[in-house]
Amino acid sequence: MPNVGEKAPDFCLPNQDDKEVCMKEYKGSWLVLYFYPKDNTSGCTLEAQEFTTNLNDFKGLNAQIIGISPDSPKSHRNFIEKYDLKITLLSDPEHDALEKFGAWKLKKNYGREYMGVQRSTYLINPDGEIAAAWQNVRVKGHVDAVRMKLEELKG
Repeated sequence: MPNVGEKAPDFCLPNQDDKEVCMKEYKGSWLVLYFYPKDNTSGCTLEAQEFTTNLNDFKGLNAQIIGISPDSPKSHRNFIEKYDLKITLLSDPEHDALEKFGAWKLKKNYGREYMGVQRSTYLINPDGEIAAAWQNVRVKGHVDAVRMKLEELKG
């Protein structure tokens, strides 16, 4: 898991349109990179909708928003169309970026252990460094917290 002040790990993953998107393409702008467990689930849908609702605020702060989950590009495309989402979603079925960012974790549910995505968010500055990080995110109020942190860091 990268720490604040460290370079963000590089990756290239397909988006909802099966086009490869690489981390290095975002150098020069702020990037909100958030990891979520699954398309079309209640918490993940709410988070994606809130990022979409606040997209213009983030764009006004020179920030792009990318969500990453293990779901396929086709699943992402359907998710985007169903909820009219305006953010980019990347597919990471091999857990490449998820592992590099420490979001692929051992989880417990009703006494059962399994590997899964820990909801987390990274704010990456224009130099490609981690400027802020949130682990084990609770959706309610999270998008506002990320926006406020970005405003604070931009001065």
